[in-house]
Amino acid sequence: MKVYTKTGDKGTTALFGGTRVPKHHIRIESYGTVDELNSHIGLIRDQDINPLYKSVLIEVQDRLFTLGAILATPPEKEVLKNGEKRLQNLGITEVDIEYLEKEIDAMEADLPPMTHFVLPGGHTIVSYCHIARCVCRRAERLATHLHELEPTDELVLKYLNRLSDYLFVLARKLSHDLHANEVPWIPRK
Repeated sequence: MKVYTKTGDKGTTALFGGTRVPKHHIRIESYGTVDELNSHIGLIRDQDINPLYKSVLIEVQDRLFTLGAILATPPEKEVLKNGEKRLQNLGITEVDIEYLEKEIDAMEADLPPMTHFVLPGGHTIVSYCHIARCVCRRAERLATHLHELEPTDELVLKYLNRLSDYLFVLARKLSHDLHANEVPWIPRK
């Protein structure tokens, strides 16, 4: 199989099921941003961090591939002509969301309570987490917009929301673990 197909040379691409849409279509923007997020998470995972965090991030990356497949499938193509689901064994479940919540709770148990907003930064790894969090929020905004136009699985939206929370807490936990300075945001008077 060749990497280049030339089918997108005129600015269109195919969704799961074969429907062709412009490359700037909201569905493409949605799963493309999830792909971008997955790459940022890979960058975090490549750092010298606790193996537990790495294993969680591998699980997240797997879930993001699934999420991308869901977003790449228009509602009218979710069911094949033979009546079977196109993505038979793929999906986001409440268990996936509970997994993130459990990890968030475990990290927060080791952190002091938040008393102020913090400026992103303090250590390169922490900054990578904040960048991933921002990309995750953008993916969530795009998926929400797509959901308004063509309803998608609401667990996709819930997962992205929880994942951005996880990435925020991971940034705080890594700041704590690395003894990085969290700089409080103090509004100008």
